[in-house]
Amino acid sequence: MRADRLVATLLFLQERGRVTVPEVAAELEVSERTARRDLEALAAAGIPVYSQRGRGGGWSLVGGARTDLTGLTADEIRALFLVTGPLSATPELRATLRKLVRALPPPMRAQAQAATRAGVVDATDWSRNGHRQTNR
Repeated sequence: MRADRLVATLLFLQERGRVTVPEVAAELEVSERTARRDLEALAAAGIPVYSQRGRGGGWSLVGGARTDLTGLTADEIRALFLVTGPLSATPELRATLRKLVRALPPPMRAQAQAATRAGVVDATDWSRNGHRQTNR
């Protein structure tokens, strides 16, 4: 869906600062033509994005403009990423988490990424839990 790609493109711009069309295309798994159209659509929609031609050029947000698309608190972010943890095996869930990380303010990103890698360890010795299985 195009709206999803536009948001993902905006978040990618925020994360990187300056991007090229081939980088956007690779990140979003679309053609370079689609990536260019999406960047131009952001500019046409009033997002302060501009392109600079030539060596070292690319697309950037004017003045490092940022947007917080989540509205989540730090505790909510931590809880969300802890719940998904390292079990985020589906491509859809990984893509969603990448988008959320990019949408977070920089101070919250490190905590969210650390929570994603966190695991829960159950130290209970289940062989000595007092319940015996009987075979009848």
